[in-house]
Amino acid sequence: MAQKMVQDKVVVVTGAGGGIGRDMALALAAAGAKVVVNDIGTSTTGEGTDAGPAQKVVEEIKAAGGQAVANMDSVAEAAAAGRIIQCALDHFGRIDGVVNNAGILRDRFFHKMSLDEWDAVLKVHLYGSYYMSRAAANHFKEQESGAFVHMTSTSGLIGNFGQANYSAAKLGLVALSKSIALDMQQFHVRSNCIAPFAWSRMIGSIPTDTPEQQARVAKIQQMTPNKIAPLAVYLLSDQAKDVNAQVFAVRNNEIFLMSQPRPLRSVHRSEGWTPEFIAEHGMPALKASFVPMERSGDVFSWDPV
Repeated sequence: MAQKMVQDKVVVVTGAGGGIGRDMALALAAAGAKVVVNDIGTSTTGEGTDAGPAQKVVEEIKAAGGQAVANMDSVAEAAAAGRIIQCALDHFGRIDGVVNNAGILRDRFFHKMSLDEWDAVLKVHLYGSYYMSRAAANHFKEQESGAFVHMTSTSGLIGNFGQANYSAAKLGLVALSKSIALDMQQFHVRSNCIAPFAWSRMIGSIPTDTPEQQARVAKIQQMTPNKIAPLAVYLLSDQAKDVNAQVFAVRNNEIFLMSQPRPLRSVHRSEGWTPEFIAEHGMPALKASFVPMERSGDVFSWDPV
């Protein structure tokens, strides 16, 4: 039965106390998984802790007849990430899947960005995903099965204003996922990315001062977090055994397969290039194929369907 697609698989979902993570945890449990609901209960910028959000999701899962346990360790420290994986082993005896979803935002234009704003975001999104994946990797290798789902973003894949820290982390995560997939495919371990479009508290700070901004937010609010969950459940299931090293985007009822960097165009000069020849011939020939300086909203310019 489709609704039991991940029956008895043990899956850790980080940042699962709300938003996309919560919906993925609920969907996984409904599809038969035993879920570790990890969330430190922090603010969107990473301040404070609260056991409430994770525990509340666990109670929702149990009320619906599912199995889950709450965990409040931080993904941003290697030892704590290890404890999150150990929590799965202690409670459910194994680990089959990891969803790297935890995140914070510290948006700032690049020329104003502080060292702390850079570090804090990289620590959670990129280091956190590495720590979690590394902690699970040996278990996956030994049992010759396992799947990672990493949440990336079109801010990294395409670009956005004021998010150098977040964009760098999210594009770095795509490379990390690809490396995991290449290194661990021999052990039947898979690693894929999802770039979600969804209204959550992480983007709830978008200004709504003008009618245009209000209309934009209204469109985003249509894209509820539960639209992301079905793809995550599928990617963690055995039915996705041939899906590896891919990057998907989900936008309301649309699923996209995203491109990955490949050569666009080349120029060749048998005598070799000088800086002057590059200026006169090489660059003009390449210029027609330049990637435009677009943001995510420019590329995904149509209303969510």
